[in-house]
Amino acid sequence: MQTTTAAPEGQPLNLLADWISRDQLAGELGVASDTLARWEARHEGPPCTRIGRKVFYRRTSVEAWIRAQEQVCPAPKTRGRR
Repeated sequence: MQTTTAAPEGQPLNLLADWISRDQLAGELGVASDTLARWEARHEGPPCTRIGRKVFYRRTSVEAWIRAQEQVCPAPKTRGRR
């Protein structure tokens, strides 16, 4: 369990330190923001959170989603009899 420490007096907390925006994630993945929006609508992409009109993704959730997308390559099909 992570513990949060209070920011020094006069300095604001960085509440979104572990989160990235849809545009930032789109750039990281090399896809369009619209693709992420479409995945969200289809419940296919990484989990996200909405704050007003903005969409944010938790970095650890995105990493877990990427790991879940990993596929084992199937053995190549052969033609004819062996």
